[in-house]
Amino acid sequence: MQSPLPIYPEQASNFAPHVDALLLFITGICLLFGAIITTAIVYCFFKYHRKEAGAIGIVTYEDSRLEVAWIVVPLILAMVMFAWGATVYVDYRNAPRDTLDIYVVGKQWMWKAQQPNGLKEINELHVPVGRDVRLILASEDVIHDFFVPAFRVKMDVVPGHYNTMWFRPTKPGRYHFFCSQYCGTNHAVMGGWVTVMEPTDYAAWLSGVSSGEANPVAVGEKLFAEKFCVTCHLSNGTGRAPSLNGLYGAPVLLADGSTVTADDAYIRESILQPNAKIVARYQPLMPNYQGQLTEEQIFALTAYIKSLQSQPVPATGSGIAPVSEKN
Repeated sequence: MQSPLPIYPEQASNFAPHVDALLLFITGICLLFGAIITTAIVYCFFKYHRKEAGAIGIVTYEDSRLEVAWIVVPLILAMVMFAWGATVYVDYRNAPRDTLDIYVVGKQWMWKAQQPNGLKEINELHVPVGRDVRLILASEDVIHDFFVPAFRVKMDVVPGHYNTMWFRPTKPGRYHFFCSQYCGTNHAVMGGWVTVMEPTDYAAWLSGVSSGEANPVAVGEKLFAEKFCVTCHLSNGTGRAPSLNGLYGAPVLLADGSTVTADDAYIRESILQPNAKIVARYQPLMPNYQGQLTEEQIFALTAYIKSLQSQPVPATGSGIAPVSEKN
């Protein structure tokens, strides 16, 4: 049972115990040294203070052992803190392969989430317990920050850029999230709730999509046709632009000889700023869609391109780097 005045929020994700243990270790070391130093100061004050007006202190000499101790011991403790913190951070920044991907958009002053099947939520986020969840975060206006205290995870949400964060909920319940980056007048009310559900309950909730919702893959395919992308990105690789079959997650060979992984950020940049990274063997003919598409539409196009991941890659005209060039 949670205390009425808890020291820290409830632990509800895989990261929470590790973050709390590291914080308690650092706090304990600080308190220990603070107590030792304070005790030494008080002790020396009373024992060695001048008792007579004309008293002169005795001459003291340096002690190399003491100097080595106060250099080596703090160094070791600092390196332990660094190594421990780096381990937690690296784990946090490297998401597992098989994650449940949910798109989240920050906007003054609300959070909009889109589930994999297209179900949309405002200031609510439903996730299954025990499943690795990855949030792909974007902003429509200013810098926000998505923070779930019970999960011990937070990430800046930057306009014009994707950031990602992942976590594994470990306990069903409702947990508060909010924006921890000042973003304007109603920043204080820009929050909501993460509802962690049992997998069967989550599946049942997810299946209850209203008729107004649409599968993002279908929406993306429709946009792909409406924006005339189909006229250049032919599936057989004979068009004026590379085929998108098997593109997502693959290395793409660029005109400058370098390679880049076709992830969400690359696809977004290629849609909004197609000349930023020109694919090898192709001319920069694609129009700029900056300001013409919303973040939700970009999410839908990305979902459609992801759905082509299992499609056969044409022998030529894909832009995908050969296996020998992946490294």
